[in-house]
Amino acid sequence: MKLSTDKNFHIMKYLLFALLLLFPILIDAQTPEERIAAMGLTIADAPAPKANYVNAVRTGNLMYLAGKGPSDPDGKWITGKLGADISVDQGYEAAKIIAMTHIAVLKKELGDLNRVKRIVKVNGMINSTPEFTEHSKVMNGYSDMMVAIFGEKGKHARSSVGMCSLPYNIAVEVEIVVEVE
Repeated sequence: MKLSTDKNFHIMKYLLFALLLLFPILIDAQTPEERIAAMGLTIADAPAPKANYVNAVRTGNLMYLAGKGPSDPDGKWITGKLGADISVDQGYEAAKIIAMTHIAVLKKELGDLNRVKRIVKVNGMINSTPEFTEHSKVMNGYSDMMVAIFGEKGKHARSSVGMCSLPYNIAVEVEIVVEVE
């Protein structure tokens, strides 16, 4: 009986170890769409460009997405200057909204978000006062969303810069480069 108990213990120990090794793989098995649904979010329709440009241009395995700004559920721009009219938390939320807009564009262009190999580069522009210095905290909203949706593939190089103004007085604008299949 002792031998059987020891053997079962070792088997259980190895099974637990194997599950711990497989856990990251099991998590990565979840698709970006499944992660979005698990967060209680939906992918909206990609917005049409507001001027003479396109939402995305693909060259080889890179896709360049046009700069997008945040809008509320009614389509009204989220406007104002960080450091004056908009708090860092509001800017963070605005950046998350832009991430979901870019997800909509990627979904429309690729058909399947599993075709995203890597979010390569994120350029964040923050409409801010000259004294504002927390641009990175605002852009963390965008970065956090991409990592939540794409996991390791969502980690990217990034710039966060202040601007004296942005189109329509939007609070934040983001453009990205994505490696795709």
